[in-house]
Amino acid sequence: MTRTRIGALALALTATVSLSACGGGGDDPLAKNPGDGGTAAPAGTITVGSADFSESKLLAHLYTGALQDKGVAVNPPRLGIGAREVYLKGLDDGSITVVPEYTGALALFYDKNFTGTDPNEVYSHLESSLPANLQVLQPSAAEDKDCIAVTKETAQSKSLRTVGDLAKVSGDMTLGAPSEFKSRPQGVPGLESTYGITFKDVRSLNGQALVQALTNGQVQAANIFTTDPAFTQHGLVPLEDDKGLFGSQNVVPLVTKEVAANAQAVEALDALSKSLTTKDLQDMLTKVDVEHADPAQVAQEYLAAHKGN
Repeated sequence: MTRTRIGALALALTATVSLSACGGGGDDPLAKNPGDGGTAAPAGTITVGSADFSESKLLAHLYTGALQDKGVAVNPPRLGIGAREVYLKGLDDGSITVVPEYTGALALFYDKNFTGTDPNEVYSHLESSLPANLQVLQPSAAEDKDCIAVTKETAQSKSLRTVGDLAKVSGDMTLGAPSEFKSRPQGVPGLESTYGITFKDVRSLNGQALVQALTNGQVQAANIFTTDPAFTQHGLVPLEDDKGLFGSQNVVPLVTKEVAANAQAVEALDALSKSLTTKDLQDMLTKVDVEHADPAQVAQEYLAAHKGN
């Protein structure tokens, strides 16, 4: 569970939310300087870009394939552009015209004072906060956000289904989490103030060490992102954030107004968003990050299996 994506999203979320998925290779020779005089896409075609972590790259392949399947003129995706500040410039100069985003992270990027957590509220605020040249399409049910995870055995033995359920047993449990989770408002302080949860101990752990500590019982709960392959690898249970502490991070296409005016493109991307779930991303990222499958092929297989859905 290496987390090169954590750094990429931490910049945008000002340490309140992080993204998860290890970054892969795939620098795009066509996009050496996106947002800084980058090469604009040919007129009438769409170019999907991505941030520099594997989940974003996978989503870019999914978006590109969905557009192709609907007969939309689309260029090869421009992968691994970099942080949000960089790829947003690419949308401004036309070197890319679509990029996968996350509702809560993007809303906070444009309004640092926004504190909403309800999915509909977050999406509505995001729509009203965007610059005039950009638009978000329909959000997906798929989310990549913080969660508290436990093993199946712990969930069953302690009757845990929601984060709130932890309040009655957390005093006997150790939480594993990245070090910044100890002080973030949406981390340990938020668990205490929102849920009344106080753990016996909190251990600073990252990546695979965190997953191993959870599965071997060194910690009994862990802060893991919802699309992490660890859920499919180890059958972990994400506890429902019943009071919305961790906000909403629905996957959503961010597009230029020109793309938003293309009914065929909107139909293709909305259909993909309608079918995509968090479990789908977990499964696909397991193939990409653990089994080292080609993300373009993984995306094609998913799209083929969901045609007509």
